[in-house]
Formats: sequence, C-alpha cells, structure tokens
Amino acid sequence: MAKLYFRYAAMNAGKSTALLQVAHNYEERDQRVDLYTSALDVRSGYGRIASRLGVTREAEAYAGSTDFETIYTFRPAPACILIDEAQFLSEAQVIQLHRIAHLRGIPVICYGIRSDFRGDAFPGSRALLTLADDLEEMKTVCRCGRKATMNLRFDASGQQTLFGEQVEIGGEDRYEAVCARRFYTGTCSG
Repeated sequence: MAKLYFRYAAMNAGKSTALLQVAHNYEERDQRVDLYTSALDVRSGYGRIASRLGVTREAEAYAGSTDFETIYTFRPAPACILIDEAQFLSEAQVIQLHRIAHLRGIPVICYGIRSDFRGDAFPGSRALLTLADDLEEMKTVCRCGRKATMNLRFDASGQQTLFGEQVEIGGEDRYEAVCARRFYTGTCSG
C-alpha cells in the first residue's frame, strides 16, 4: 500500500542528501522516480536538488500552480515521487499528493523543514503534518550539541531577526539550525 511520507528537520540535517540516496536506490533497481523541487529555491539553479555534500541532480520545479493530479492523470506512474523543499507546497498540493498515494498507488516522499525563522509552520509542512501517513523527524544538532529543532535568521549585522517575509531564499549564511533554548534566549547556556 502506497503512502504519503513527510521527512522533516531543521535546516542542514541532510534532507536533500537522503532524498538523492532514495532516488539512487530505486534507480539502481531499474525503477523510475520523479523528482521535484520548489521553483522558489534557485540556490543551486532552477530545477536542481543539491546536497551540501556536493551531489546535485536535475528535478522538475513545482510552483503554486502545479497540479500533481493532472500530471499523473497523463504521465505513466513512477515507482516513487520524491519532493524536496516540501514546505513550499500548498495545502491543495499536499491533498493532491495524498490522493495520488492512496488512489494511484504511488508512494510520495516529501522532505522539508517544519517551521520558519519565527517558529511558524509553513503551509505545506502544516498540511503534511496533518495528512502524511508516515512522519519521520531527521536529526541535526545545534552548536551546543543539543538537538536542533528551530531555524534562526540573521540580519545584515548578524543579529537574530523575527522580521521579514517567510520565504527568503538564498544567503544560507543568514540561517542556522538551533536548539529551542538558543532560539528563545540567543544562547545555548543556562
């Protein structure tokens, strides 16, 4: 039975690396996978999934107007659908992917972050946390060694900021995955 999976973590936890490994595993067994990444994320180029380990791969870019159910009405079913940057999916797209898994029998594995630099859920992540049949938290650590579950954004002067648009792609040096203590207090000690 196919499912909708959501594998989530704070930034820099290896989500894209894990997705690329899953794609490799399917393809090594001569099974076709369809890879998607958000059109909003152009850090490594439009329609590219890139791991911080240096592995990159072409993918289809999805936007807010992408209708996954229409795509899979006309396209032959792959062995699996893999989606990077899943936090940028709309609620409607998550519903479509859930339907594809259950009505078309295609496993869908989504990778993304749960919350933004303010601690607010992304719409796609909120919908995935609600509808996914299988949830997996991937782990990464804060500089203090505690589990990092939050994401900080820094302004031009290097200070934590809670202001700005939810989606601001680029400038990875402006973000850091941190533990909850550091998120709320600015420090890991205490």
